[in-house]
Amino acid sequence: MSRVPVAPLVKFLVFALVVALATTVLALTIANSQGGERTAYSARFTDASGLLPGDDVRIAGVVVGSVDSVEVVDRRFAQVEFSVDAAQTLPGSATAAVLYKNLIGQRFLALDRGDGGNPVPLPPGGEIPVQRTTPPLDLTTLFNGFQPLFAALDPEQVNTLSMEIVQVLQGQGGTVDSLLASTASLTTTIADRDQVIGQVIDNLNAVLQTVSDNGQQLNDLIVSLRRLVSGLAADRKPIGDAIASLGDLTTTTAGLLEEGRPALKQDIASLGDLSGQLNQAEPTVEHFLQFAPYKLNKLGRAASYGSWFQFYLCGLTGSVGIGGLVPAQELPVFRSDAPRCGSDPAGSGGQSPPLLPAPSNLPIPTQLPAIPAVPTNLPLIGGGS
Repeated sequence: MSRVPVAPLVKFLVFALVVALATTVLALTIANSQGGERTAYSARFTDASGLLPGDDVRIAGVVVGSVDSVEVVDRRFAQVEFSVDAAQTLPGSATAAVLYKNLIGQRFLALDRGDGGNPVPLPPGGEIPVQRTTPPLDLTTLFNGFQPLFAALDPEQVNTLSMEIVQVLQGQGGTVDSLLASTASLTTTIADRDQVIGQVIDNLNAVLQTVSDNGQQLNDLIVSLRRLVSGLAADRKPIGDAIASLGDLTTTTAGLLEEGRPALKQDIASLGDLSGQLNQAEPTVEHFLQFAPYKLNKLGRAASYGSWFQFYLCGLTGSVGIGGLVPAQELPVFRSDAPRCGSDPAGSGGQSPPLLPAPSNLPIPTQLPAIPAVPTNLPLIGGGS
């Protein structure tokens, strides 16, 4: 009795198992069947052309379920029954749209969360109303408009163009409407501004005509500008030296300020102390400045008519400065308006002024004092007689 080889039998069984698994996976893929629990929902469309049971249900491009059935309800709506994975929860504001899967006409059901205005989840068996569904794009009407173009193209080019049109326009109805509305608004605005545009063109013609009439002056201006630029280029060495000297001047000025900053800072601080002292003695200083002219007038009157000293105060000034930084400024404190304080104090052309008259209110003596007697018996110097 012969024995069956074990090794070839094991290899055959492994091969058969792998083929069976691959066939099962391929069949499930073709049948679009997925395992696991699912939740059933429905959506109502005004048109569900091309959508068949078994087509994909996608969320953000990912397959999450399949279409179970497509039926007509109320003689004018399409009721689409579909199921998705139980792990996927649809919000109450969910929307549905039938989109093209490829150019041969296959479609799929696309789900979106909508505006998110209803946070309550859609219950199992719930329905997405027709207000939140979008029917598929009617390619027949679209391609009929391109019939003259398609007549001039070969079939491969037609297929490529059609696929690109489908990819661009599906699900973009609102964008296309907005684009067309904006284009219409733009053309309307341009039409309303026809007179303004005409005036702009007329003014532009006038400007160009003026430029043409003054072509020689414009040419001279360009030539002069070129000469100016050429002169600047020729003098770039002196200009560079001037800029370098300006840099040296800036450096020197900075050094001067740096050296004088401590002294200036100290002077400002001392000026602050002086201001503080003057502020504290404000009543005294104010009293002195108010009564100084009166005091000086009385002092000058007394000095003019007294025999103990003879002077007359014509003015009192002072100067304030800060070293070599701020020039001294004259500050007049008092100035008399008497004639003797003018440009000709004597009043006699530069001659010596006459003596002041004696005051009339002084007492005049009526008797001269007696002269004392001189002795006659004084001894002679040297012993003589």
